[in-house]
Amino acid sequence: MDVLAPFAAALLSLRLAALVVRRYRAHRDAELLAWAASLAAFAAASAALAWGAAAGWDDRSFRVYYLFGGLLTAALLGSGSLLRAGARWAAPVALVYVGLAVGIALAVPIDPPVGGDAIPNASTHLDVFPARALALVGNVAGTVAAVGIALAGIRRRPVGNALIVAGVVVAAAGSALAGLGQGGGAFFTAAAASLLYGGFVSRR
Repeated sequence: MDVLAPFAAALLSLRLAALVVRRYRAHRDAELLAWAASLAAFAAASAALAWGAAAGWDDRSFRVYYLFGGLLTAALLGSGSLLRAGARWAAPVALVYVGLAVGIALAVPIDPPVGGDAIPNASTHLDVFPARALALVGNVAGTVAAVGIALAGIRRRPVGNALIVAGVVVAAAGSALAGLGQGGGAFFTAAAASLLYGGFVSRR
């Protein structure tokens, strides 16, 4: 279960990302591209969970998991919400952030080395600066942007914005309940990705 559940969550999230990309090709709305990237980050983080469950955690699987799950998912979600609200500056800022996140995730020292079967705790293996500090900034800013913009527009688009808020809440709950292991975390990821997808494509 600890392998199959995150693998299924990765496939589901990747499929949903592809559907959002298809809508982007049809409508050319920039926020759809950012949201598709967020769902793809969900998929990559879930794939890292499956990798860790199947082969045991090491520095490589942890770097993938931290990059996509810890650094990118919420930030890309928030950038999509800002773009939906008309903040065109969010696109270049998001590109700079993604580049910075990738560089840090690849280069930051991991000490002590990651091992074992449980999902690694970032505070055990990474210094506060720069990796954990950047994750805090990206997650807080992305979450505030996504939830704030959804709540501000909930009268105009009640169903879609309510689904986005619900997806953020479920994703946050999954992160808070890391003790559930790879399988439990994957269920939260799949549920969050599904709710967010519904919010992205709903016109109500």
